[in-house]
Amino acid sequence: MTGMSAGRPALRMGPAELVQAAAMARRFYLEGKSKIQIAEEFGVSRFKVARVLETALERDLVRIEIRVPAELDAERSDRLRARYGLRHAVVVESPAQAVEESPDPENLGEVAADLLGELVTEGDVLGLAWGRSTIHMAAALHQLPPCTVVQLTGVYDAGTAERGSVEAVRRAAQVSGGEAHPIYAPMLLPDSATAAALRNQTGIARAFEYFDKVTVAAVSIGSWEPGISTVHDMLSDEERAHYASLGVAAEMSAHLFDAEGRRVGRDLGERCITVEADRLRRIPEVVAIAGGQRKAAAIDAVLRSGLVTSLVTDTAAADQLLEAGPAPRPALDRADPDGA
Repeated sequence: MTGMSAGRPALRMGPAELVQAAAMARRFYLEGKSKIQIAEEFGVSRFKVARVLETALERDLVRIEIRVPAELDAERSDRLRARYGLRHAVVVESPAQAVEESPDPENLGEVAADLLGELVTEGDVLGLAWGRSTIHMAAALHQLPPCTVVQLTGVYDAGTAERGSVEAVRRAAQVSGGEAHPIYAPMLLPDSATAAALRNQTGIARAFEYFDKVTVAAVSIGSWEPGISTVHDMLSDEERAHYASLGVAAEMSAHLFDAEGRRVGRDLGERCITVEADRLRRIPEVVAIAGGQRKAAAIDAVLRSGLVTSLVTDTAAADQLLEAGPAPRPALDRADPDGA
């Protein structure tokens, strides 16, 4: 609280009014008392209290400031949440260096880790999909309620499993003190028969049994271009050209989407070890972690699919998302990703 602004003319408040207004404002804004309680204390009507509080704001006797940590952009976050009908949207300041060359900066993972700490409750089943951002997030976790952690996809390269999704699942389970259910298998297999055989293996089948129990999931989003989508990088040139001809704009957990959020190239999923799209849609909270200008169009496509309920991104991507075409249907409608 401060004194009145200098130079404000006329309608000055007398000293008694100033003291009373300051006292009422202190009770209301700092002590959390209701207008009725304040009215009873000062022997006036609650309507008088309301007028005094309003006057205190008008005369700068009270100033209200809303502050969030410098790295969070509250205004963009709220606009993005409203535009896509998300449950949560958190926009982080982009790093000073050129974000075009560094998609999914590590600070996204740190903020996403804090968000998971808010969203996960004791007894939940947390699902983690493959992705650099989810790996960064798991590394940044420092607090989680007791929960089961399950891997939702195979890994980019089975030879690096210990440094990727498997380690992320183990890390999250270690922090929470819960069970870990990793998947020791590649995400993409040569054919559907090999993928089906792997799904029936004991350890992988056990992880799949938890998919319908997942209550909170963290996923990554990739653009359909080299270095920005691990699935794109795993395919042959001919396969990439084939899926590009179908209009692929984004990839999430080995599911492909066009610019309108419709699933395309569904045959790819038959060759993959991954959570099915209809199971993702049934998960109450699906948090996507993705940022950078190069991923903006892909983020827009996935948000339009209705499979994601919350987003952690950066200002570079958020600005493009907020300037995109017509507003999509709300994600919380849990729209059919096949466009039906």
